[in-house]
Amino acid sequence: MNDHAFSAPERQAVYRAIYERRDMRHFNGGEVEPELLRRLLMAAHHGPSVGFMQPWRFIRVSAPALRQQLHAVVEVERIRTAQAMGEREDDFMRLKVQGLLDAAELLAVVLPDGREKHIFGRRTLPQMDLASTSCAIQNLWLAARAEGLGMGWVSIFDPLTVAEVLGLPAGAEPVGLLCLGPVAQFYDRPMLEEENWARREALADLVFDDQWGQASTLFAEGK
Repeated sequence: MNDHAFSAPERQAVYRAIYERRDMRHFNGGEVEPELLRRLLMAAHHGPSVGFMQPWRFIRVSAPALRQQLHAVVEVERIRTAQAMGEREDDFMRLKVQGLLDAAELLAVVLPDGREKHIFGRRTLPQMDLASTSCAIQNLWLAARAEGLGMGWVSIFDPLTVAEVLGLPAGAEPVGLLCLGPVAQFYDRPMLEEENWARREALADLVFDDQWGQASTLFAEGK
């Protein structure tokens, strides 16, 4: 172990949060104490960002009528997505998004306007603003799991409609609606895996050495 490593229990806690994090769809209402919510948002705010651009903005959606409006927007896209699924339409329609109404907190995550002024790291890869914001969301997700709270990332919506509902300025873009709060229990496995929608890919199939498709020696038998 090198001198900069955490202690064994601290390392175990980090990995536990990673492996037990779940995209939750079932919430128990309740509340998230303001101090805890501030702590979670500070964890998000400490996410890495390209060029230190910090391209995340959070809108706390508290008004019940606004939540209902966003839920209706999501429901429209959920139906459209199901219709595009073909033979899996019925399976998809069983995946509800009631967390928008049931979760203690609802946070809209938005990429702000004016992002084009950030050139560092984005000149050839402008999507790094989204990548950076995703890191902030992951920080929040892991911190929430460590605090015993569930979180679900809803991205089934028309961004222009959500932007209008939330009064976003031109150029700003919503990337997620985060349902956050107490849950009865965490899923043993990712919900979509439990629903037989998909399975986790074998890591050895996703890691290459030197060239695309060249199997990595990391996973060679006997290593």
